[in-house]
Amino acid sequence: MTNSSTSSVFQEPCFDLAHLAHVEMLTPTPEKSLWFFTEVMGLTVSATKSNSVYLRGWDDYEHHTLKLTGSNTSGIKHHAFRTTSQAALERRVEALKRHNTEFEWTEGDLGHGPACRFRNPDGHVVELYYDTQWYQATDGTRPSLKNQAARIPGRGANLRRLDHLNLLASDVKKTRIFMQDVLGCRLTEQIVFNDGSEKGAWFSVNNKSYDLAISEDHSGSSGRFHHMTYAVDSREEVLRAADICLDNGVYIETGPHKHAVQQTFFLYV
Repeated sequence: MTNSSTSSVFQEPCFDLAHLAHVEMLTPTPEKSLWFFTEVMGLTVSATKSNSVYLRGWDDYEHHTLKLTGSNTSGIKHHAFRTTSQAALERRVEALKRHNTEFEWTEGDLGHGPACRFRNPDGHVVELYYDTQWYQATDGTRPSLKNQAARIPGRGANLRRLDHLNLLASDVKKTRIFMQDVLGCRLTEQIVFNDGSEKGAWFSVNNKSYDLAISEDHSGSSGRFHHMTYAVDSREEVLRAADICLDNGVYIETGPHKHAVQQTFFLYV
């Protein structure tokens, strides 16, 4: 490979990543967290294994998009992207090697095959994989429409699909460069102060406005995250979800209001 072709791999979006696949969240209150995600948010349990529960939105096409794991602390354990092909996965592994990023191969997990696991510059654990298990609807969940994965459950906020993840980082610029140069992501939005310091960055790996965002952690800590987001079908369903949270005593941190990238949302804790 010539120097010019090597340069293009690192500098141009390559779209080797297909989509944000799932997030593993840690919880010290697993029963309460499971109640929240199933009864309040309307996710469906795909499987359970050891101290983890695997959940999905009604139109998520993979086995799960949220892995909820009991722990003595809260936070994010890892997030994963599915690649567009086995060859794309191998290209990203080669990019990790060129970047001198340490990684390991795992046997995979429920719902997907072997995964390459590593840490980004801020310490977040990331997985890349290709082999996946598509969700198979049962007689009770099979929809009449062929372009959706399952019937709408009619429970809680009826979350449709995983949309994006917002990570906190002590050094936004360093992580932004890694996302572009090593993982091949496309930068779609950015916050840069007058002094040149980077405070936020938004990345897309497909035709969405963004799949992952990075915001500066004002505490200077590393490896933390701010929020993960599921999509619903309309603005009105966002407002309804806020009402459902109020009815169930879930504290809303901010909103509902409109996002800078033209999304209606609210944040809860």
